[in-house]
Amino acid sequence: MRKGWVLSMALGTVICLSACGDEEATGEGEDGEGTEDSDLTIGISLPSATHGWMGALIDHAETEANEISENKGIDYVMTNAEDPNEQANDVDDLISQDVDALVLLPIESAALTPAGQNVADADIPLVVVDRELENDAADVVVTGDNEGIGYNAGQYLIDQLDGEGDVVEITGPPNSVTEQRSAGFEEAIEDEGGIEVVASQDGDFSTETSLDVMQNVLQAQDNIDAVYTQDDGMAFGVLQAIEEAGREDVQYITGAGGETETYEHIEDEDSLITATFLYPPFMSEEGIRLAADLAQGEDPEEEEVLLEATEVTDENADEHYEDASF
Repeated sequence: MRKGWVLSMALGTVICLSACGDEEATGEGEDGEGTEDSDLTIGISLPSATHGWMGALIDHAETEANEISENKGIDYVMTNAEDPNEQANDVDDLISQDVDALVLLPIESAALTPAGQNVADADIPLVVVDRELENDAADVVVTGDNEGIGYNAGQYLIDQLDGEGDVVEITGPPNSVTEQRSAGFEEAIEDEGGIEVVASQDGDFSTETSLDVMQNVLQAQDNIDAVYTQDDGMAFGVLQAIEEAGREDVQYITGAGGETETYEHIEDEDSLITATFLYPPFMSEEGIRLAADLAQGEDPEEEEVLLEATEVTDENADEHYEDASF
């Protein structure tokens, strides 16, 4: 289940969120002028900043791309898409600009797989970040340990519930991240006959959607002991739904990501959000550094860079709080 190597990095200081929208960004130095003499350009195709984690990832990406532009003279073009069709068009446009390497975070794995293949067919080195494609078009994949997040969450809830309880799973939309986090969770609980998943619903990595989804789940389920959510933002929506419904049966909510607000909940003994599992947004920095190397003709040392899914509870939240990056 574990492949590649674990890249240990310290989370940076708190970063303000970037709202890039649909506009293209191009590399500039500190003086505000582009690097006119650069012979190399990196294309960067990301989703729009629809939630905190993605906003932080975009901000990290832009910061790293600007630094590389300034220090190495490698320009970049960044696009941000609202949906898979728009992103596929963005990728094709970057290909037509003859970029020297391309960084892609797919909005949906299946929908962007053909676009990734177009990059490979154009002989452009491809670095995929966060959500994997369904083929082998990528030269390097940089991601967090998604299966580890699910597995660790499952083990955590087994321990807290003493192996007995009704659990709800709130997932992300269809992509490799969602599939892997679900698979890890299922692996952890499959031999625990006392743990039953009574509902599994798509919260779209959205606080608002998860609020609506959890309201429906609460109406359908008379008893829920714990909720495994695949994202910190979704955990906030789930918590709000439970509090508004006045339900006292739910004992635990887990998240994933490592938002500052999540740590505050974990350290609050009255909050139902009791654990999260790190999925650092600075993975985009590593993706852009690798793309710069590939653009310069260097071969990657590894085909996969895997970031550790550290468990954060009230026992170690204070160790991570000051390093929270969003």
